[in-house]
Amino acid sequence: MTDVFAQKGKFTLDGPAGRLEVAASAGDANGPYRGRNLCAVVAHPHPLHGGTMDNKVVTTLQRCYRDLGVDSLRFNFRGVGASEGEHDHAVGEVDDMLAVLRAAEAARPGAEFLVAGFSFGSSVAARASYHVNAAHLCLVAPPIPRYDFDREGQFNAPLTVLQGERDERVEAQAVKTWSESLRGVVRYHAFADTGHFFHGQLVALKETLSADLQRLLPPEGGA
Repeated sequence: MTDVFAQKGKFTLDGPAGRLEVAASAGDANGPYRGRNLCAVVAHPHPLHGGTMDNKVVTTLQRCYRDLGVDSLRFNFRGVGASEGEHDHAVGEVDDMLAVLRAAEAARPGAEFLVAGFSFGSSVAARASYHVNAAHLCLVAPPIPRYDFDREGQFNAPLTVLQGERDERVEAQAVKTWSESLRGVVRYHAFADTGHFFHGQLVALKETLSADLQRLLPPEGGA
């Protein structure tokens, strides 16, 4: 089977509604997690509002994983870019993400997953995370309560939530209240004077996630 992480540029793989467009990023050989069997998959924001895998928040998350030494994939949901199919209101999109996660798992048998999503993609990532061996879940600007996220108030992996306090599309207080209601390991980070797309705060977003991961999953534990 083809190693999806060895692919260059954008490529496609089989999905539940046709071909899915994917892009891989190899982890830095000197990253702190390089000796650990981890890989990451990142989901993009709403397809009907211009969301694609090239969104700046999505690529920032992927760069964070790269610098930590983690191989990662980002992808376009059905009906976006070169991905076939039609938008399915965050239902079929979960199956899309699971297809990408399974391709990653085939390339890295026994791997633990760092699962992430931005906005619409955060709901998809949250629900997909229950179906894999997730080591960490990152949700950026999750649109609570528009979509489903957790099962009975708990995830099966440590959770990081990153939320702008001046988000014009998501109610920041609702996200904070929901985060505080969850059981398990949850780290909520508010970004003051930051809107939905984290303009001017992408470096801070990347640094916050990187620090959180290394605190929750000490690199020496898997080296």
